[in-house]
Amino acid sequence: MSGLFSMDAWMTVWTHRDSFLLGLGNTLITAFSALVLAFAIGTVLGLLATSGKKPLQFIARVYVEFIQNTPLLLQLCFLYYALAFAGMSLGVIRTGIIALGVYTGAYMGEVIRAAIESVPKGQFEAAQAQGFNYLQRMAYIILPQSIPVMLPPMVNQVVNLFKNTSCLYIVGGADLISVTYSFVTGASTGGAYAPAYVVCGVIFFVVCFPLSTLATRWEASLKERKGRVNSSVRTADKIELKEAA
Repeated sequence: MSGLFSMDAWMTVWTHRDSFLLGLGNTLITAFSALVLAFAIGTVLGLLATSGKKPLQFIARVYVEFIQNTPLLLQLCFLYYALAFAGMSLGVIRTGIIALGVYTGAYMGEVIRAAIESVPKGQFEAAQAQGFNYLQRMAYIILPQSIPVMLPPMVNQVVNLFKNTSCLYIVGGADLISVTYSFVTGASTGGAYAPAYVVCGVIFFVVCFPLSTLATRWEASLKERKGRVNSSVRTADKIELKEAA
């Protein structure tokens, strides 16, 4: 029953489609929950990194460098087995949510930091001159201006997070990749390798491609808008110079 063009293999996949839908559901739940955690961590890291306080910046830098320079698989295995040996097993899905959230949070933090730093320094100075404290400056002045800048790379991080849920397979998760592997090695479904993995790949593509396309178009639109603004500013400067002359 093997082979990409085996009708029996495709029929077996179709008959057990609920298994793939279950895997997709677990993957979406894991990804969404991890995204919430990652955004919370990223926001804290971004604020620490741009606080102007060296101890806080140091903490944010250490977190980002450590997480980004160690494999996600290593972090997931350490967290899963460390909790299990400590008698605090949370299950594969919950452990995956924590691992993915902690890992993606480091990248989210860099995205938010870069977006905040893209806001002109004059905006910080003007807000400070008006008597706003740090949190007020961020909430009312800086973050609203940085959101359009951070959204495109943040969408890319969402795509990466969704694909990284496949790492749960290493600890026997119930995500889409794990369900697919269980399907192709099952006693009654084993052998339908090609169709099963094709279906799995198509599902990932259907979810990730629209998000990737959105991020690309969003970023292009942002650059185009920024180019128009810069062009308008240069034109206004030329007019002022001519009038002054």
